[in-house]
Amino acid sequence: MGRSFEVRKASMAKTQGAKIKVYSKYGKEIYVCAKNGGADPDTNLSLKQLIAKAKKDQVPAHVIDKALDKASGGGGEDFQPARYEGFGPGGCSVIVDCLTDNGNRTFQDVRQCFVKNGAKIGSPGAVSHMFDHQAVFQFKGNDEEAVLEMLMMEDVDVSDIECEDGVITVFAPNTEFFKVKTALNEQMSDVTLDVEEITFVPQNYTPLSGEDVEQFQKFLDMLDDCDDVQQVYHNAELPEG
Repeated sequence: MGRSFEVRKASMAKTQGAKIKVYSKYGKEIYVCAKNGGADPDTNLSLKQLIAKAKKDQVPAHVIDKALDKASGGGGEDFQPARYEGFGPGGCSVIVDCLTDNGNRTFQDVRQCFVKNGAKIGSPGAVSHMFDHQAVFQFKGNDEEAVLEMLMMEDVDVSDIECEDGVITVFAPNTEFFKVKTALNEQMSDVTLDVEEITFVPQNYTPLSGEDVEQFQKFLDMLDDCDDVQQVYHNAELPEG
């Protein structure tokens, strides 16, 4: 990928309000996934992965169960995915994924986040071609050659593999997610997967400095406050420290 993958996770929720927001986003995503593909994790692999991710992020069992029960009931809201793309402060590329029951409201909310922070929302496809839709796995290790050989023996399509500071990162096409996960779990059962997700990986990065850094953080905070926003991907490279 030209550089080590940077794990961009939201900082641990420090307030009850922030925790509730995280729970709400997971609850909505689990509900939609279960409603579309079935509420049984054993037959809905996407749901199984999503629940595992929610548990890793310390989402309580009752939040997960409530979303599954709601999906099984057949009623409830009709959420639809929506994706918005554009250019953030400093000209960085941004992708915003949402789940919404009111597309007009969500578009206006997201658009305001762009407008109020000197950013520009674009048309569909404006920046997504500058990202690779990848499955990313990260775990402790030092021998990336052995990992690559094992994955090739398991007939897994690997895009790239990196090793830095005792951490191995495997990149694969998003369609290979479960194939990679199964291979790692079966052939390297002693390894703990610190990251296992499907994400948008930037092909290039845009360094931010000066006022753009503060404006970009404000931009992310505003997006995080939007109830319909589920995930934000970007190629901004922020100063260390």
